[in-house]
Amino acid sequence: MQTLSFLRFDLSKILIYVLICTTFSCNIMKRVEKNEHLLTNNTVLVNDKKNTTETISNLLYQKPNGTLLGIPLRVHIYNLARPNIDSILNAKYRNPDNPRTGLKNLLSLKQYEAFIKSKKNFNNWLKKTGEAPAIYDEARAEKTANALRKYYFSKGWFNVETSFETEKDSNQRARVTYKVNTGDPYVLDSIYQNIKTPIIDSLYNSRLKQGSLIKKGQQYDEANFAAERDRLTEQLRNSGFYHFGQDYITFDIDTISNDKKIKTDLIIADRAVRSEDSITRVPFKIYKIKEVNIFTDFKNENRDSTITDSVQFKDYNLYSFDKLNYRPKAITDAIFINKGEVFKDIDRTRTYRYLSQLQAFRYPRIDYIPNETDTTLVANVYLVPRKKFEMTNSFEISQSNIQTVGFAFSTGLLIRNIFRGAETLEISALGSIGSSRDASDTKDQFFDINELGGNLRLNIPRFFLPFNTEKIIPKYMSPSSRITLSATSQTNIGLDKQAFTGTVNYNWYPSRKVTNNLDLFNVQFVKNLNTGNYFGVYTTSFDRLNSIARGIGYIADDESLENPLIPNDFSPADTFIGDVLGNSTSLVPGDSDFIDVNNINQRKNRLTEDNLIFSSSFNYVKNRRENLFDNDFSIVRFRLELAGNLLSNLSKAFNLPRNADGRYELFGVPFSQYVKTEIDYVKHWDLGRKNEFAIRTYFGIAIPYGNSNSIPFAESFFAGGPNDVRAWTAYNLGPGSSFSTNEFNEANMKITLSAEQRFNLLGRFNGAVFIDAGNIWNVFDNVEDEKATFDGFDSLKDIAIGSGFGIRYDFGFFVLRGDIGFKTYDPSRELGNRWFKNYNFSNAVYNIGVNYPF
Repeated sequence: MQTLSFLRFDLSKILIYVLICTTFSCNIMKRVEKNEHLLTNNTVLVNDKKNTTETISNLLYQKPNGTLLGIPLRVHIYNLARPNIDSILNAKYRNPDNPRTGLKNLLSLKQYEAFIKSKKNFNNWLKKTGEAPAIYDEARAEKTANALRKYYFSKGWFNVETSFETEKDSNQRARVTYKVNTGDPYVLDSIYQNIKTPIIDSLYNSRLKQGSLIKKGQQYDEANFAAERDRLTEQLRNSGFYHFGQDYITFDIDTISNDKKIKTDLIIADRAVRSEDSITRVPFKIYKIKEVNIFTDFKNENRDSTITDSVQFKDYNLYSFDKLNYRPKAITDAIFINKGEVFKDIDRTRTYRYLSQLQAFRYPRIDYIPNETDTTLVANVYLVPRKKFEMTNSFEISQSNIQTVGFAFSTGLLIRNIFRGAETLEISALGSIGSSRDASDTKDQFFDINELGGNLRLNIPRFFLPFNTEKIIPKYMSPSSRITLSATSQTNIGLDKQAFTGTVNYNWYPSRKVTNNLDLFNVQFVKNLNTGNYFGVYTTSFDRLNSIARGIGYIADDESLENPLIPNDFSPADTFIGDVLGNSTSLVPGDSDFIDVNNINQRKNRLTEDNLIFSSSFNYVKNRRENLFDNDFSIVRFRLELAGNLLSNLSKAFNLPRNADGRYELFGVPFSQYVKTEIDYVKHWDLGRKNEFAIRTYFGIAIPYGNSNSIPFAESFFAGGPNDVRAWTAYNLGPGSSFSTNEFNEANMKITLSAEQRFNLLGRFNGAVFIDAGNIWNVFDNVEDEKATFDGFDSLKDIAIGSGFGIRYDFGFFVLRGDIGFKTYDPSRELGNRWFKNYNFSNAVYNIGVNYPF
């Protein structure tokens, strides 16, 4: 079987190669001159062992051309371009003796020149998209050998020797072997310090020395010395030494001895004071903040104007060229530079960050004016206010496990500093359309989701609470509050609905990589519309009821319980359900048809009931990604939500009556009570040369209790779709091993695991191969179907597995993604018959997405 698979792969490779060669010129040597050689291979031997790490690969100044399935496709594309395109175009289209110039009689001069330019642009596109042949260059090979020597020298192998050998053949191919002999590494031995300024020397020995990154017994590593220099500079600039800089720190390394031991001297020089014609050395001094001046409406055009308004508040001086429009505390809360404290560089950084997050000012600037006499600093903070009123518009392309693709537009009015405390009020209206249809079902309209709504949001740059939280969450964590009221009307999957939401939310950032979010109150009221049309939406359930009703003679074979597209408050289908469950038909409890009717009724009741959710939740996110170009990082997300506890306790305390189902109600609607938690972990590895490996693991569970025996539809979990297990369309996977034909399958527990290898194909085109695994189950709720419930570790055999591949195009600001998923392990089939069934393109799922799935 393995041999057959290999032969199939090899045959496919050959067919692809033949196709390309038929379309393009496959002479890879086309642009290689007779006296040149094409570089085909680099080998790096370190102490006679091959080294293929990305670190070493990045040191190579010249590399062979990239390939796709062993084919140098980009070289072939490059070879299609003409190197002397200008002279060719002139000869063909600007030569009066050439018949091609007859096109001038059909086109205007401007059109004719545009036509010629298009030819040149296409030729340039071929060059840019393709890749020039990698011609062996001995000078670059020498630079590579030197780079290898410098690298290993920087890591402590001071006696390293490097060389290279080039093998050239008669076919003008060249292969280079680089040889590195490291010798024995040098190790740090004695470490001394020579610190000129006594106060810095005392601080180093009492506090800074303990965290040193260079220690006795370490192998020498230049990176450790650079990191130690950065650490000491940061610590000293945060300890009052305003004039201190990195250049004052040097290391004197002695490697004279023959025992591979290094004697290191840490040298911190005195401050250099430059005069007109000389430099003098003086000890560093600690500077303190003498004054903090805040100019709240500074602009270049009024820099020479007179201050008309000033306020002193908590040791801060606030100045304004016009009337002061802010409450002083709103401004001073954003300033971390405090009068009387020693200078700390981190205070300036935190102030910049907080002021930026306020979104009330443009281009904040902080200047320090030193006074050498008393070693003090005057800090001047210059703020340029943004416009008070601003119209906002946004357009988004989005995707989720609900939407295959969605388009949203919003417009609104933003009012800054509405209560003179740097608050921002946003009033907006939104509209969106989206598609959730199964790609294989051509009967549905494509855009089957739409939404209209309004939103009122107040952002407050501090915690909006009746008590002080400074000791628990200091202001350097940038605490903020958000109060939101919104109303939406949706034509959604399933039944249409209206939703009203109110939230009181708090955000803070304990560190640069950690975000905390607390919904103190989140109140949602969801009203389902057109509930009488339930069987017009859930036609599978309706068809099953008709089949049962005909089977027991409840209706004739040519009759129907109702037209499922005509809304009705109480339809014949509802009457039939009532008769079955009321034992008024031939069906009795325990019959499979009776169980089916009961399950349909339970599902209908849950999906048509209005929901009142009064919850609190906490979200934790730790994102280790440094920037947009960092492809080696991890993200951890954790969420905990508690719903209904407050209302339940109040209901019990006031001994409120229960409804016929034994549930408390508020305004005639039973409120939901549950606990829900989600854990999401994503890890990316940068493999170099635009290759990346990514994994995702997800677990979520929502457990009803107290006033609920099931989870609201909006809080349930779904499986499948372009961001999930991609071999199944959204909602079509699960629950468990059940072969459900429901339009929208959901449950209250979910497990997902995914792995994806991403690689560059050509220019902005990237490819990926992936494996997804996961499923949903019911647990601790009122669902009794064994196939749909999670009964312990044995249920893990019902985890579905999908595999496939995809192509992505990177537009820069977003990625357009297409994935093809194949059902590799289908838990809806019988055990022993689940692997690689319908594993073909006709049964594959085709996903279109925006950005990466994780």
